[in-house]
Amino acid sequence: MRKSPKDITDSARVVSRRVVMLGAIQAAVIGTLGWRLRSMQLEHADEYRLLSDGNSIKIPLLPPVRGLIHDRNGVVIGGNEQNYRATITRELAGNVSDVIAKLRHLVPLTDEETADILEDVKKRKASTAVSIGDHLTWSEFSSIAVNAPALPGVRPESVLSRVYPRHGDFAHVLGYVGRVSDYDLSKMEDPDPVLMLPGFQFGKVGMENKLEDILRGKAGNRRIEVNAAGREMRELSRQEGQQGATVQTTLDAGLQNYAVQRLGDESAAAVVIDVTNGDIMAIASNPVFDPNLFVRGISGPDYRALMEHDHRPLADKTVQGVYPPGSTFKMVTLLAGLESGLVNEGTSFFCNGALEVAGRKFHCWSRGGHGHISAVESLMKSCDVYYYELARTIGIDRVAAMARRLGIGVEHDLPMSAVATGIAPDRAWKEERYGKPWVVGDSLNASIGQGFVLASPLQLAVMTARVATGREVKPRLVRAIDGIPEPVPEFAELGLDPRNLRTAQRGMDAVMNATGGTAAKSRIVTEEWRMAGKTGTSQVRNITAAERARGVTRNEQLPWDRRDHALFVCFAPFDAPKYAVSVVVEHGGGGSAVAAPVARDILLYALSGGVPPLSAYPDSQRGAIEEMHRNMRLIAPVANNSGGRTRA
Repeated sequence: MRKSPKDITDSARVVSRRVVMLGAIQAAVIGTLGWRLRSMQLEHADEYRLLSDGNSIKIPLLPPVRGLIHDRNGVVIGGNEQNYRATITRELAGNVSDVIAKLRHLVPLTDEETADILEDVKKRKASTAVSIGDHLTWSEFSSIAVNAPALPGVRPESVLSRVYPRHGDFAHVLGYVGRVSDYDLSKMEDPDPVLMLPGFQFGKVGMENKLEDILRGKAGNRRIEVNAAGREMRELSRQEGQQGATVQTTLDAGLQNYAVQRLGDESAAAVVIDVTNGDIMAIASNPVFDPNLFVRGISGPDYRALMEHDHRPLADKTVQGVYPPGSTFKMVTLLAGLESGLVNEGTSFFCNGALEVAGRKFHCWSRGGHGHISAVESLMKSCDVYYYELARTIGIDRVAAMARRLGIGVEHDLPMSAVATGIAPDRAWKEERYGKPWVVGDSLNASIGQGFVLASPLQLAVMTARVATGREVKPRLVRAIDGIPEPVPEFAELGLDPRNLRTAQRGMDAVMNATGGTAAKSRIVTEEWRMAGKTGTSQVRNITAAERARGVTRNEQLPWDRRDHALFVCFAPFDAPKYAVSVVVEHGGGGSAVAAPVARDILLYALSGGVPPLSAYPDSQRGAIEEMHRNMRLIAPVANNSGGRTRA
């Protein structure tokens, strides 16, 4: 059926309207897209360029420079040195085994080291760099840099690593750093991300550990552009980290070195305290070890040699070691007695060589006895029976209270590892510890520093400083942080009767300077440095009645580990005390023969500020002393020696 002209006209009008509408819609869409494209290209170009760059920009952390540790005179005792190393990142390396195989042509890696690297790479995130070579030579480092295109994921780096310029001298007090282990991380609730960096060094023991938070510093970062393969193209910006604090200790490098050398090959410890402010001038434990071995990763044989050594070089005997103080404890018992008011300076007891209590004999070191003996004489001659009688008179609780008052049985607050508390036993302590009542025999043993009594060399030095001054001297190791001095403490009075204190001091003076004093051979003849001291010998084995009857076996006839410990404490100058010293020689034998000469020499070095002058020694000893000093391996303290830059 043919459409009429009118129908044809109407249809054309409808089609034209639809075409116009469709065109308008298309124009609107195109216009909107164009406007949006213009907006993206012109108005928001920087925003989208930043988003695009973000896919090719990484911001790795930069390890901070570890803070330096100085002695009191500015000598670097814990510093930093240049360390060339290399790392590998799994997500950038592809086949890690192939890359390591290529690397072994440039760097000598053992099969064991290679296996450890591959295991470490597997444990870490793919984006985490893992150390594959530390303390590389310049030749090895440059070879890796030149061959970098053939070693995807490998990055050569020049960083700073910890170094201890004085080697073993400060090993026990400073401790050492080492790589952060999974065990270290497991002990932290929210570990600092910088600890995850490859090869990052963390304080393991000693001051390095206790002052970790201030020595570590704050991490920096780099903003780098990488290509599609993850290879670094360029560094866009860098923000250096904040170096850790510079710590100035109270220690004297020269005195510390002398103390270590003077202790020689003995298993021993020595502590020197400035009694006026508590500064620890030296704190030496022998034998020493080189902490640099641990920084670089100690070998199995080296570690076994340290662990199996019978003198225990890894143990810090100055604060961790506790020993029966022997007769060095007698000042404690004497002051407890004098302060009780039950005895006085003139009170005497009779010594016939032993005291029998409850059917048991408690012997004096002098088999023939000392006869009637007074307070000052009791220290001078170190009469055991005098102290048995004194303890029986006043009771153990007074002795224990005085011990704690003088610093024994107290944990001193120092930034060192495992500082021991020691034991100042009393009735309550034994009941709690052993569930048994205290007996009089316990008091007699404790009165001469045997039985349950235990003290560290540090505590013995503190005790001596307090006896010398009558003040509550507290030891300290940190003198300043970033050049800001730590407050110098004001020590409270101990509240002891000055007359009683002077009696104890006079007894110590007589030990050194009176005819018949147990350490008269080790006296200082220079009057301005007059020394007061006390010998001590502590048993490590029981002596049977049968052995006493036939004669006690001499120390030199016994195996080393069955011999008595030798102890000595002292202070000087007598009328104006400046330094207090304690020395413990494990299984050294007699305190007067072994420990006293060592302590005297160390004290003289502190007083004279260098190798002691021969004029301070008795004439008969000067030749031997001169020869001893000639054979010592002394290191001259030099301020600001190598060890890295400071933050200040």
